[in-house]
Amino acid sequence: MLVKPPVQAEIAIIGGSGLYNIPELKNVNEYKVYTPYGEPSDKVVVGELDGRKIAFLPRHGRGHRIPPHRINYRANIWALKALGASWVISFAAVGSLREEMRPGDFVVPDQFIDMTKGIRDFTFFEGGTVAHVSMADPFCEHLRRVILEAAKEVAGLRVHPKGTYICIEGPRFSTRAESRLWRDVFGADIIGMTLVPEVNLACEAQMCYATVAMVTDYDVWAERPVTAEEVVRVMEENTVKARSLIPLIVRRLPDKPDERMCSCCRSLETALI
Repeated sequence: MLVKPPVQAEIAIIGGSGLYNIPELKNVNEYKVYTPYGEPSDKVVVGELDGRKIAFLPRHGRGHRIPPHRINYRANIWALKALGASWVISFAAVGSLREEMRPGDFVVPDQFIDMTKGIRDFTFFEGGTVAHVSMADPFCEHLRRVILEAAKEVAGLRVHPKGTYICIEGPRFSTRAESRLWRDVFGADIIGMTLVPEVNLACEAQMCYATVAMVTDYDVWAERPVTAEEVVRVMEENTVKARSLIPLIVRRLPDKPDERMCSCCRSLETALI
């Protein structure tokens, strides 16, 4: 029997590589949330930030235990929805496919391309009820604007207000030929392994979802070999910036999404068959 979590949180934050906790949270408790899809990546941490209830979930689990193709995305999104979250702010480490999107920059993508290979579970609607949700504009425009406004207050943070995120299966990285294909033919700007199906499921759950993509390095198209030490250094710097950005986003979020600015919270109105 599924047990409803004993707490509610209006804002959810999903932490990507390097972002495994939010030390600024107060009155913190951890909850094991039971879902119809099995266990989420980790216990959900619920605390307070500037008087708002925040639910935090590390996508890969604490200690980075789960590779991108084995993350239980359905359980993660279901758990955050069960906690009452209407806003989902996702942080993710990505590689850059553009010269101007430098390591250490943040990107708030407005489009994505899915190049995953079918290992993942993409929908909550497996039969009985069928839903075809529109993904023409996959990210919440209201939340994107809030993030971009908040980012202006983080000293030294370079933020790109749009971009196309191409999601590959992983866990391997791209070949040089693939990297050039994503960049020159597909027109993608950044590359990662975790956006899909997380964004699909958030849409089906009628949650307002946006991604803060944190560039760690140039993908291999650039012919710029990087060391693990360099990537770790940039990731650590990005984590510091992310922790500075989170309170600024939270302070700007209204209690509920503005339906005039996005359709996330009404995504099933025209999707169910």
